[in-house]
Amino acid sequence: MTAAPLGEHAALVENLYGRGLLDETWRAVWHAVPRAPFIPRQAWRQGTTACEPLMTEDERLGLVHSDEPVVIQVDDGAPDGPGVATSSNSQPSMVARMLRLLLVESGHRVLEIGTASGYVAALLCRRVGDSRVYSVEIDPGLAHHATAVLRAAGYRPNLACGDGAGGWPDQAPFDRVLVTCALRTVPHRLVRQLVLGGVLVAPLARDFWSGAVIQLTADGNGGAAGRFQGGASYMPMRSHRPPALKQVDTTTCRTAAARLDPRALLTLGFALYAGTRLPRVRMVHADRADGAQVWLQDEDGCAATAVTGEDAYEYGVRSLWQEVERVHEEYLALGSLEARDFGVTVTARGQQVWLHHPERIIEPAPVHGPAA
Repeated sequence: MTAAPLGEHAALVENLYGRGLLDETWRAVWHAVPRAPFIPRQAWRQGTTACEPLMTEDERLGLVHSDEPVVIQVDDGAPDGPGVATSSNSQPSMVARMLRLLLVESGHRVLEIGTASGYVAALLCRRVGDSRVYSVEIDPGLAHHATAVLRAAGYRPNLACGDGAGGWPDQAPFDRVLVTCALRTVPHRLVRQLVLGGVLVAPLARDFWSGAVIQLTADGNGGAAGRFQGGASYMPMRSHRPPALKQVDTTTCRTAAARLDPRALLTLGFALYAGTRLPRVRMVHADRADGAQVWLQDEDGCAATAVTGEDAYEYGVRSLWQEVERVHEEYLALGSLEARDFGVTVTARGQQVWLHHPERIIEPAPVHGPAA
């Protein structure tokens, strides 16, 4: 494979360093590990509805040298699919953020969940040494690719093909665990494989609008807790992909006066709060020239939609738009909340989201039917 020209690779690294995403140690590591050799010849750019294949080497290298993700697999590798991204080499600035949150030090043993292209494993090898890096990839084709390119680049981390949700218990404990695919909940098995004070960094998939990065510290008793550290958009772990939604019964449509502009819902703070108060309710949005449109739906087929400046519409036995407005009123009453005001505790009993401190657990809101 063709390595990135030094100038273009160096410019990308210096951009990350200038933005404060790399310290001096990681700066040297990134300079030593170019991105291009880890990207397969067949790659795609993430499109609005489907991935766009990179047709020329100039296109490929242009994307590789930018601060953008590079899709390396679509449709789980199946031919003639719709072109949905299922694996990527993540946006470099996001990789740098995740590695900074991981708080890696020399001598640490690091477990990576989601080897994908092998690039992050190579960065970790350069930072802590090959023998201290463990990486698990569920897809056999991607695992084969990562093994080949890592060896060609001179790296020999410990690699395995399997479901990363279970970690690598035979090689535990680890000082650090990095998850490079989105989780709906943090598997307790991963937390149990951390040493006392060990750190886990992972993106969590939120049903409301956006994903978020969590940084957890292990308590030595099988649990871990920590705060959200900003937004992130990652492809879901295969075993954590959301279930298909039921079809909405549009014959039950009714109008609901919208007292809230849908744009007010599109913040990470509200996504974290509402995603906990209204579990299993999904929201997607579309920007419009005059505002935004949102679509809400639960697992039972109840739904609601609203457009800036217009009434809302609700479907099914649940008043989803009215519930969202009530939850937004609660959110405003709590003050100006940011992602770091929220945190997560993971124990053998499950996962809980809290506000400000672990004792202040956010509970689900009651479900409301339509007003009489």
